[in-house]
Amino acid sequence: MTVPRTTRFPEEVAAPGKGGIGESPLRPDGTLKVKGEFAYASDLWMDGMLWGATLRSPHPRAIIRGIDIAPALAMTGVHAVLTHEDVPGRKMYGLDHTWDQPVLAIGEVRHHGEPIALVAADHPEIARRALDAIEIDWEVLEPITDPMAVLSAPKRLAVQERGGIARHQPVRVGDITVGRALATVVITEEFEVGIQDQAFLGPESGLVIPAEDGGLDFYVATQWMHNDLSQIGPCLGLADGQIRMTMAGVGGAFGGREDLSMQIHAGMLAMHTGKPVKMMYNREESFFGHVHRHPAKMLYEYGANNDGKLTYAKVLIVLDGGAYTSATLNVTGNASSLAVGPYEIPHIEIDAYGIYTNNPPCGAMRGFGAVQACFAHESMMDKVAEALDLDPVHVRQINAVSQGSKLATGQVLHAPTPMAEMLGQLRDMPMPPELDTSDIRNLPGGASQTTHGEGVVRGVGYGVGIKNICFSEAFDDYSTARVRLEVIAGEPVALVHTAAAEVGQGLVTVEAQIARTELGIERVTIHPADNQVGDSGSSSASRQTYMTGGAVKAACEAVRQRVLALAQAEFGASSGLRLVGGKVVSRTGEVLAAIVDVLDEGVIEETREYHHRPTTGMDPVTGQGNSHTQLALCVHRAVVDVDTDLGLVKVVSLDAVQDVGKIMNRLSLEGQIHGGSVQGLGLAVMEEIQVKDGKVRNPSFTDYLIPTILDTPSQRLEILENADPHAPYGLRGAGEPPTLSSTPAIAAAIRDACRSRGGNVHINRVPVRPEDIIRSS
Repeated sequence: MTVPRTTRFPEEVAAPGKGGIGESPLRPDGTLKVKGEFAYASDLWMDGMLWGATLRSPHPRAIIRGIDIAPALAMTGVHAVLTHEDVPGRKMYGLDHTWDQPVLAIGEVRHHGEPIALVAADHPEIARRALDAIEIDWEVLEPITDPMAVLSAPKRLAVQERGGIARHQPVRVGDITVGRALATVVITEEFEVGIQDQAFLGPESGLVIPAEDGGLDFYVATQWMHNDLSQIGPCLGLADGQIRMTMAGVGGAFGGREDLSMQIHAGMLAMHTGKPVKMMYNREESFFGHVHRHPAKMLYEYGANNDGKLTYAKVLIVLDGGAYTSATLNVTGNASSLAVGPYEIPHIEIDAYGIYTNNPPCGAMRGFGAVQACFAHESMMDKVAEALDLDPVHVRQINAVSQGSKLATGQVLHAPTPMAEMLGQLRDMPMPPELDTSDIRNLPGGASQTTHGEGVVRGVGYGVGIKNICFSEAFDDYSTARVRLEVIAGEPVALVHTAAAEVGQGLVTVEAQIARTELGIERVTIHPADNQVGDSGSSSASRQTYMTGGAVKAACEAVRQRVLALAQAEFGASSGLRLVGGKVVSRTGEVLAAIVDVLDEGVIEETREYHHRPTTGMDPVTGQGNSHTQLALCVHRAVVDVDTDLGLVKVVSLDAVQDVGKIMNRLSLEGQIHGGSVQGLGLAVMEEIQVKDGKVRNPSFTDYLIPTILDTPSQRLEILENADPHAPYGLRGAGEPPTLSSTPAIAAAIRDACRSRGGNVHINRVPVRPEDIIRSS
């Protein structure tokens, strides 16, 4: 039996003086991915392994009267057919200790695609046929699918035993009665955001191998290994030490891998059969196998004076969390705390609700509640400007927060927050060239559509996003790193070991950059992520460079101090020594010794945890509190060409200004801003899971559309470095903010284009559909 192929990053060797913080060394996984040699979770293989498969509910709500697995068990090549009765430990699991999701359905199903039974077989086709052979006696019930109806009658329309409402989080500031009296214009609008999928290209997959000690070895793609373990162990009835997990190659995540998918299922089959079991979802099953972005319905009311200064805001946000809790509690908190964005408003009344329905479960996705709120609050800023006949950039600038301002939660922005200046920089960027109708590929719809420029008009729109970085609301957010320094082949080499998930964001590159900077060496190797080191938290909330980077920095500093202590003891050197270029250097720059000579044959290893500043929970009545660790800003300007007769859109440019505190790796950073912007573009004009009566109608990349290179516009970037004094190297998390602001900027640009043709412009929903444009023109 061969050992499964896992992701191992090669030694990353940089030229002298290169590869540290602020440089852009090549990613150690980059060449492997480009050449098709990178081992993703779906590439895992072992001799003698079985294939696992999952039977899923065709109904969004139904009672299971009976299950007959005998026909499936009788099939040649089938080794196991399991139901909830075969779960060896706890039958429920859940993110954030909610434990409300059954491993396999117990008596009823609450959403389309809920897992019911498992099969292990010699071949995936045999497993598929075995699933078809399982017979279920159903009592189909009417699904509860309208979150607004649940909000009105949460006990009568309760999907969960705990009721219909997962969380209600209010925010109260001042007195909106006073704010209304000060307003000369009042704007009231309803907004809606559809269900967006993370649409990662690598499907859920993993391999579980039974071990001689009765435990299991997991090779899976995940975002948070230790959180997975806290759920897997109790459900399988295994102690922590009996589960060994190694990170398999992750083909994208964006929040969709924070929740469990096939982990417990594959573990059950491996324990039952005593054989290695691989599970790999196809694309359709992937749409049912992970959570999505919460769809939202929002009601906003703003008041402003004649100068455009906001006097009050009244907000209702209703998030549809689907059948189980997942991250709904925290998404609701985020949406409420950032509901009115980065603006100073004296009187505020916000109510955010997370609702249970029989729609698909929703949880973490890039932006985490702030995306939905950002679309609404930025649309409102445009509508205030339009009502007062003011420049939308000016309205944003005069209401913008700055250093020392308070957010709606009362949290003070102590770090530099140059939002008004960022908007000015964005507005002053060069505009793209005028529309060239001589090439049909430049027109909305491209070569496949019928427009030739007759009804095409151009629009410009702006958007501002503010996103919390790291975990919030009193969560003890920390990360762990182990750093080992030794001499290999006559050179000092560092080994960096964390459990942090590299999901494509470039974390392994930054870890090596930090080690080079802190230890003054060139050669750094990244150990495969596993649970043989402490928790590194989730690769989400734009936190890994901040948190795991902080842990690697702390561990490297501890190693460095030990090296310098050895040098002082051996050479009688004074304090103020540094490690530079593989040497021990005095304060005046004199080389005292090589690191290899100081180490000799010894090894120095240190493990450190890094914790960010403590946060507080939101007050359950007023929403006040210092609930966030750090906040980051991005502003976008979108330029679009719109065929108002056909309802077609081409995003011509999507320029951005973002404050990142410190540029750790410019190449990776630009990739994060580009990628986040395009993911926001997808939400603006094309990406939506279509659900009717609780059933998903488009679980494929044929019918669920994501942007391609042909949809991706040019992007000018201005990256600012206003250091946050509380963060490692002064950095700010950068991956999520561009996803927030790009969506409302594009929607605003579409409105602007439609407005130029006259008519009643009413585009208050994303993604914007062709009929929305035609109706507004």
